[in-house]
Amino acid sequence: MTSSFKKILIANRAEIARRIIHACRELDIASVAIYSEEDAGSLYVKEASEAYLLNGSEIRETYLNIEQILQVAHKAGVDAIHPGYGFLSENAEFAQKCAEFGIKFIGPAPEALVKLGDKLSAKAIAHQAKVPTVPGYEGDIPQGEQLLQIAEKIGYPLLVKAAAGGGGKGMRLVTQAGELQEALLIAQREGLAYFGNDRVFIEKYLSEPRHIEVQILADEHGQVFHLFERECSMQRRHQKVIEEAPSPSISSQTRQALCEAAVRLAKAAQYSSAGTVEFIVDSQDQFYFLEVNTRLQVEHPVTESVTGIDLVQSQIAVAQGEKLDFQQSDIQLKGHAIECRLYAEDPENDFLPAEGVVGVLEEPHRPGVRIDSSLAEGQKILPIFDPMLAKLITFGATRQIALNKMQALLHDYTLLGIRHNIDFLNFLIQSNDFQSGHYHTHSVQPLLSEFQSLRASQSMPLSAWAVAALTSRSGKISNKTQKATMDSRSRAFQGFLSHFKNV
Repeated sequence: MTSSFKKILIANRAEIARRIIHACRELDIASVAIYSEEDAGSLYVKEASEAYLLNGSEIRETYLNIEQILQVAHKAGVDAIHPGYGFLSENAEFAQKCAEFGIKFIGPAPEALVKLGDKLSAKAIAHQAKVPTVPGYEGDIPQGEQLLQIAEKIGYPLLVKAAAGGGGKGMRLVTQAGELQEALLIAQREGLAYFGNDRVFIEKYLSEPRHIEVQILADEHGQVFHLFERECSMQRRHQKVIEEAPSPSISSQTRQALCEAAVRLAKAAQYSSAGTVEFIVDSQDQFYFLEVNTRLQVEHPVTESVTGIDLVQSQIAVAQGEKLDFQQSDIQLKGHAIECRLYAEDPENDFLPAEGVVGVLEEPHRPGVRIDSSLAEGQKILPIFDPMLAKLITFGATRQIALNKMQALLHDYTLLGIRHNIDFLNFLIQSNDFQSGHYHTHSVQPLLSEFQSLRASQSMPLSAWAVAALTSRSGKISNKTQKATMDSRSRAFQGFLSHFKNV
């Protein structure tokens, strides 16, 4: 692909910024990074062609500051802006202002962001495209007896959800009539606080659903393709922890129906760029539309692994007005991929976000392993940002091979200086639920209880765990580099112990 873009600004940070920088480098496109004071020493800042410091001490003043980002884009003379995911990636105002500045937004058109960003509007498009949705009530919420009648008709348990919500925010489970009014008020408050919109709707709660999403890719010439599905049912607090492609739990007939439904919906929304149509699937393999994520997904590497299509480069091609030069029949599933999300959090303490300094870091690189990370020894990890540190991806000809590679990767990956969830991830993938491939969105909670009980029986102090981990890993360092590595790590490790001495 010969690029008409000469320079792209990445309106994001950390590992996704690095991912986009590397895609730009392969296309011979200059990359522009933006960063706050906290990110000044980050790898993505060093790797970009140019980097600009953002003024401000809070995220709303930096990575969410549309005006400041556009001023940097104008100063740097960029052709386009890639928003990554999170932050401004699904912000229609940002996309519109990019257009007003004469800068291409690498993502859907503002109109599509508006239509699909609101869950009720997206459901209306799904109805138009004859895509099934979860039974519920999507009109203006009445009060009193009428509200109770609607809830009784849907049937308990049910969910109250913010129309503009996501990531579990603005969502409340209601098991009986007496809980309904309070749930409505909380969902409305959260919807207004997190998304600036207090509209809510009610839908049936499915007790053991699977969360399956279809990756789509569409150009500005009316072509829409699916890149098959991902299984995303391993979740904690409505946040994904492990994803894999393809799903191990659905039939080929359900796969085909899901993918065709996603394409119909995208065409009905006149969608372009990469995106994800999310579904929930019940125990009878009946699927229901959930929402559309109008951006690149965190878990896009598993789809890239099994299809061979670079989604970031495809987004750039679409933004340049190119017509995608393949047919649906050209996109084939090959092998199996699994992704684990490495979080700075404490699974033993209700996933409390963690902070600290990366003291020792070893990221094994071997065939069938991909690590999307922006970690470096000496880096400060702060709770003001999303706690995801890295994405660990393995690929194999079969699911079992990919699973074996993931178990080895989690065993060999070393990160000291901050609490994280690697041991919990290892526990999850070795569970019977995950090994069998038959798990659902509520599988994690009982497994978490098992994990916490196991850890409670292990009384070794934190510092001793760290010493044991450091000792076991140090033997794997080559003789040539061992002394220099251990000298630097000794200093980092002393800082690590100092940080935790009062824990």
